[in-house]
Amino acid sequence: MRGAGGGRVSIAGVACYRPGDRPRLFYQLRVYRRRKGEAKGFSWSDYRDLIIATHRQLSAPLVWCWDNLNIHLAPELADFAAENNDWLRIFRLPAYAPDLNPAEGIWSLLKRAMANFAAADLDSLVRIVKRKLKKIQYRPHLIDGCLAAAGLTIEPVELQLTRYGSMSDDP
Repeated sequence: MRGAGGGRVSIAGVACYRPGDRPRLFYQLRVYRRRKGEAKGFSWSDYRDLIIATHRQLSAPLVWCWDNLNIHLAPELADFAAENNDWLRIFRLPAYAPDLNPAEGIWSLLKRAMANFAAADLDSLVRIVKRKLKKIQYRPHLIDGCLAAAGLTIEPVELQLTRYGSMSDDP
């Protein structure tokens, strides 16, 4: 880009998996145009809003896995999780373990898909990113592959009858 303009595009996203359903990818973009007072990246409330939007779209409880990005460790997010523990569980991935995070596979796919593109300006970059993410969204086998590449599987919890005849999710 020419001049002192520039800027950047940040993406927050989540790969969602549920036994018996196709995997889903939800994301939000933030465009930073270097304007005075404009946020450069995502705040804790942006991540909270992504969690809420995901919960509403899936209509299901969430098990959320965080990497160790500083903003993920914000006390406000911990408070939010505590206030919503009836439908939200947050687990932290070990430090320096991106290979355990299926979302890292999504970002890798996105980067490879954009390798041969040159954006004329920030708006063109946003269009390319959205188009490539939409292609990933409509190819569930790619999202599944990111889970497999992380060495993870999703298995349904089967309810079993105990010897007392009540339902239990204990093995």
